[in-house]
Amino acid sequence: MDKENDHAREGGANFQSLEKSPAPVSNPWKKPDHRITERAQIVLRHLYISPAHNFFGHHGGPAGETPVDEVACLYCLKGQGIVGDRFFNYKDNYKGQITFFSSEIFARLCQHTGAKKCPPSAVRRNVLLEGIDINHLIDREFEIHGVRFVGTEECRPCHWMDEAVGPGAEDFLKGSGGLRARILSDGWLRRGRAELLVWNL
Repeated sequence: MDKENDHAREGGANFQSLEKSPAPVSNPWKKPDHRITERAQIVLRHLYISPAHNFFGHHGGPAGETPVDEVACLYCLKGQGIVGDRFFNYKDNYKGQITFFSSEIFARLCQHTGAKKCPPSAVRRNVLLEGIDINHLIDREFEIHGVRFVGTEECRPCHWMDEAVGPGAEDFLKGSGGLRARILSDGWLRRGRAELLVWNL
């Protein structure tokens, strides 16, 4: 656990300078790539990092108290994760280098549990977005803001969700707990509107 948090703290130090760097601008004259099979207009509503685990690895013990930080942009490194996040350089070929969650699902979750004042950070996913069914991205390669990812599996909810959000959250999120993904290229994700591209593997 200490080794994991050392990685995260090391990444966090780098993140402070990286966040100030300008995000890349897409090239409007780029030739169309026929390997792109789908396009979707999405909105990245919230971006989060946390330097340490509150629930992961805490089974049978109390939850941690490390805050989740909302940021304007995330820097993704191929095969390593998000700079500054708790899973940065966690292990080789890790399936959850970045996690995504649906803003629409979060709204329904709060309505279902009655947790109307629950912040989106409570689900501890890195990216909350709207405009696409993220389960559709499992086993598919996709791109946002020029950064490439491959969806690996559902980010399954655990019993901690009932504590973080409210009673009934874990059961409600079964099958809709979010998306885990590997990072295939370096680059920035920024809050706001974006085009999501799905590639033909």
